[in-house]
Amino acid sequence: MAGTLSGGMVVALHGDLGTGKTTLARGALRALGWTGTVKSPTYTLVEYYPFSSLYLYHFDFYRFADPSEWETAGLADCFRSDSVCLVEWPERVAGLLPVADLDVVLSYPATADGRDLLLRSSTAAGDRCRAAIEALFLPAPG
Repeated sequence: MAGTLSGGMVVALHGDLGTGKTTLARGALRALGWTGTVKSPTYTLVEYYPFSSLYLYHFDFYRFADPSEWETAGLADCFRSDSVCLVEWPERVAGLLPVADLDVVLSYPATADGRDLLLRSSTAAGDRCRAAIEALFLPAPG
């Protein structure tokens, strides 16, 4: 996924507590070359990672009790054409976010170890990202 992220993208990370949303964000940051600490933004709401080619923001809206908190938090300015926004718990801001290019849904499978992964893309940028992820997990045709 990391290699396909580009400015202006929003990636929504859905799933219950402990399904791996922050781990996925951490993996994307490592793949982009970030060597520093990658913390969960559960208490800070957002962690910022500057790269030479883009700004990456990692949000966690788990603590939002009401979507109106989005307005008072002043975070809308982070969603720009030169930034990538990874958003945990986007449903907590009830449609106030820009439309996600890619929705990543992580869940626990009913009968096996690991996680289930569902990907939905809504833009060409999201399609590229989804295809890159699927290429890692789906067998090559032929």
